[in-house]
Amino acid sequence: MKDRDETAQNHLLAALPDDAKQRLAPLFESLYLPLGHVIYEPGTTLQHVYFPIDAIVSLLYVTENGASAEIAVVGNEGMVGIALFMGGESTTNRAIVQSAGDVMRLPATPLRDEFNRHEGMLHLLLRYTQALITQMSQTAVCNRHHSIDQQLCRWLLLSLDRLPGNELIMTQELIANMLGVRREGVTEAAGKLHKLGVIEYRRGHISVLNRPMLEQLSCECYAVVKRESDRLMPYQAMYPIKHLIKTPN
Repeated sequence: MKDRDETAQNHLLAALPDDAKQRLAPLFESLYLPLGHVIYEPGTTLQHVYFPIDAIVSLLYVTENGASAEIAVVGNEGMVGIALFMGGESTTNRAIVQSAGDVMRLPATPLRDEFNRHEGMLHLLLRYTQALITQMSQTAVCNRHHSIDQQLCRWLLLSLDRLPGNELIMTQELIANMLGVRREGVTEAAGKLHKLGVIEYRRGHISVLNRPMLEQLSCECYAVVKRESDRLMPYQAMYPIKHLIKTPN
């Protein structure tokens, strides 16, 4: 592994049991993945798992006519490739890099061996899988019942949680592909957020200027996913939703 400190920047990887992490450490490979890089296609037998450091990976469902919609995002809170330890070996979705950055890649067999050998690792990865399933389920509800404006707010918040700053490099066309909606709808929704002073948009760069207002404008889906993720994976409870979740005095 090129840089042992990189593992601490992925929260799931940092939370692995120490003995399992030590056995896996020499097998990690540090990679930079550009925007649009496809990690795997539907039906592909997975050979590696990926732990994003500062990259974000979108899991998309692609229809027969080529249309797509995002079902989940994975960043430094988790991993890409849960089918490997769930026993499926392949999946029906596409994994594509939404935000360029570094990842740690691990071969399939060693991870599967540790999953079967180590009870602590098994429980950790299963809890992460449950959190990911929650995100997928809530995304399906959001796409069916909430406005494009609310979907965009949810998407921006999920992306922000997985980035070190407040800026995303993403065109409106790509966002439309992620949400499975028309580009005109995203343009209108982004324009509303810009007029409210919530975001600034220029040439594929989106800067979030007012996160509290972005949280207020989002539907409940973001808070549902965030609460469940924090419950299941306490290590990633780094972004308190002060404006959506009441806390006791």
